[in-house]
Amino acid sequence: MKRTHSSGNKEFNPETLALGYGYDPELSAGSVKPPVFLTSTFQFSSAAEGKRFFELAYGLRKAADGEQTGLIYSRLNNPNLQMFEERMAAWDRSEKGATFASGMAAISTTMLALVEPRSVIVSTSPVYGGTHYLLEHILPRFGVEHRFIPAGDEAPAALERVAEEVGRERVRMVFVETPANPSLVHTDIAAVAAITAGLGSPEAPAGLVVDNTLLGPVFQRPAPQGADVVVYSATKFLGGHSDLIAGVATGTGRVMDRVLESRTILGTQTSPFNGWLLLRSLETVSVRMRRQAKTARKLALVLADHPRVRNVRYPGLLDPASSQGALFQRQCTGAGSMISFEVEGGEEAAFRVLDRFEVFRLAVSLGGTESLVEHPATMTHADVSPEENAGVGVTPGLIRMSVGLEHRSDLERDLRYALEG
Repeated sequence: MKRTHSSGNKEFNPETLALGYGYDPELSAGSVKPPVFLTSTFQFSSAAEGKRFFELAYGLRKAADGEQTGLIYSRLNNPNLQMFEERMAAWDRSEKGATFASGMAAISTTMLALVEPRSVIVSTSPVYGGTHYLLEHILPRFGVEHRFIPAGDEAPAALERVAEEVGRERVRMVFVETPANPSLVHTDIAAVAAITAGLGSPEAPAGLVVDNTLLGPVFQRPAPQGADVVVYSATKFLGGHSDLIAGVATGTGRVMDRVLESRTILGTQTSPFNGWLLLRSLETVSVRMRRQAKTARKLALVLADHPRVRNVRYPGLLDPASSQGALFQRQCTGAGSMISFEVEGGEEAAFRVLDRFEVFRLAVSLGGTESLVEHPATMTHADVSPEENAGVGVTPGLIRMSVGLEHRSDLERDLRYALEG
């Protein structure tokens, strides 16, 4: 299956590509679905073929027109993973994809591939706690500096200001998580991309990396808006069943070649079976995310009208006339299924609410078929200082909710009951 139909060369929609792109049943005994390629290594038809495969895998020569890297070893490539990578790249409208052992493996490998000692990563804040820890505690050991700028309307101006302070040529990466976790604040990808294009140096231009976990790939596509790399925790909506840990990155061929090189040597690849599970889940990601978003909007309206709740954060409730609302309308095609809200009474009140849920599960992660609730300040963002959390809206009374596929009436009843405590 190609990306386009023979009739008029019309490009297939992602939902169609997710069911067949990159797979030829004739190569697998006619099986309609791809089998699981549970193998560590692949046999060459000749020594010359093995030589050609390694020349491409290690960049010893450029590929001829139409030539692809052959199968060598599942740390480098595997049919299940390649099919998922091709389908994700098609969905994101990117050139290449790479799967990883986790979302953090995707982020850390991408960062290590694109930066070097004395270079600077500028990141929006808040970000996922693991990303924050990597920037704050791990990368500085290798001489990589970071600066945080506020996510949202101020981000482009803040990026310009920080770039001037540290030296525009030293900025090698701009990292944007939008909407931000857990504040759900949106950052203008196109505006940040325009600034990033002028950072770095001609020999080492800066790259824009966007964490698209919360809305992608269904409701937001950062690549057409200027992102060089789009990263996901595939554990979340892409996997969607809370039964795997994985990550994926897609992007331009130039940048992804460096990311794939680092993945090969660092060994941050995921397993063939995870690749097969991801292929299974990608087929239904559009259906799941749209159903979850529909229910989430109903619950967000319940929260917005509840006397014990304040500051409900859900993209679907943004005023279109506001700057955030206008950006959401321009940048996204749907609001997703993540909601953050504050309850009166701080941590103690939030804990009482969390402990009363009977349908929502008290657990971290998000994007699965089951509905989840958690307390960011003491769980996913516990490593961030209280002062820094407070500055980006992660308050003691904040609860983050991931809406699943349970019946809407049961979720609404459970939510109202939890808020009565």
